[in-house]
Amino acid sequence: MARSYVSIFDERQYMLNNYFEIYYYEDSYFSGVKNHTHDYYEFYFFVEGDMSISINHKKHKMKHGDVILIPPGIPHHVINHNIHVPYRRFVFWLDASYMEAIISRAKEMRFVIDHTIQNKHYIYPNNVVGFNSIESKLLRLIEEVHSDRFGHIQKISLCVHDIILHLNRMAYEMINPVKTLSNQSLDKSIVSHIENHIDEELTLDSIAETFFVSKYHIAHLFKQQYGISIHQFITKKRLELCKNALTSDLNITEIFHRYGFKDYSSFYRAFKKEFGISPKEYREIHSFSETFRK
Repeated sequence: MARSYVSIFDERQYMLNNYFEIYYYEDSYFSGVKNHTHDYYEFYFFVEGDMSISINHKKHKMKHGDVILIPPGIPHHVINHNIHVPYRRFVFWLDASYMEAIISRAKEMRFVIDHTIQNKHYIYPNNVVGFNSIESKLLRLIEEVHSDRFGHIQKISLCVHDIILHLNRMAYEMINPVKTLSNQSLDKSIVSHIENHIDEELTLDSIAETFFVSKYHIAHLFKQQYGISIHQFITKKRLELCKNALTSDLNITEIFHRYGFKDYSSFYRAFKKEFGISPKEYREIHSFSETFRK
């Protein structure tokens, strides 16, 4: 992420905007904030840190990919267990009236809020692929908020609605996994499995065991559906995620480990073969184009 998009943390717990506010924070030596409530919805996206969050006086240890919804009036605060570990997160505030206006136009937009309030279910964990998708949507909104490109007001509205719909779909599919997967064909189910375990060791044998299907049938299915082997499919999926992550401030070592590559040399060779340039060159080109665009 461009450094100009990183916000300086402010302990303010009230909104300056009548619709929404979104921030990306990177902090060192974060001392925390006192227990508090507010009159708007807060979506909190945990990226990195040794942190817990207390919600309604119950403490939860946070993990990378956690999406946390704090409805109005719910007391909460975060606790830093190690001030020497960088603390990174996105915070998305939505005015209650603005949220109600969105909900009134589509009942699907209220699922996550209703479920959270009725069941006191505040935390929605995500795997690396799911959270990467959420991060990209948040970054797109932040970029539009800071831009003056043609139609950026309309684009901001679209981005906000896209994020809210995505979070509702995320919650619905977490709560109804059997119903969600039952309508998928075998290849789509295997793709979902790959995406959910992209940071783990994935082999044709292990996937065949998971789905109780012959590995030869899976190999033939992927060759027929995608024109490549399942190993190539997994590698391409990992490389695409790594390429997207290279536009952030994560270091390259963290990126290739996060998405399932065991060492830099194998990651470097695969990346250069796929995209024609090295990971470092891709990052430099992207950084230059972002600077030039501004």
